[in-house]
Amino acid sequence: MYAVVATGGKQYRVVEGQQLQVERVGEPGTILDLPAVLLVDGSDVLSTPAQLTGVSVEAKVIDEARGPKIDGFIYKNKTNQRRRFGHRQTHATIEITGIKRG
Repeated sequence: MYAVVATGGKQYRVVEGQQLQVERVGEPGTILDLPAVLLVDGSDVLSTPAQLTGVSVEAKVIDEARGPKIDGFIYKNKTNQRRRFGHRQTHATIEITGIKRG
């Protein structure tokens, strides 16, 4: 059985016991209830909101880390305008603890 969950504006295919990196969702140790977009259990496929009312995907935040630094540079021609900036996105490592079908 696997599910497709949505978090941080992205969708992920998850199975129970899987660890994945998502955008920051909470402090380490937090228990999350992720909204399911799709659930596949053998030959059964649940995809409509009415079918997914009892489905819950639980996850636990294990760790937080920062991604690689992204350097940005903005330049406007003929006006001597230049701007440099950097960004590091914070990611959370979560573990899927259970997929429950209601």
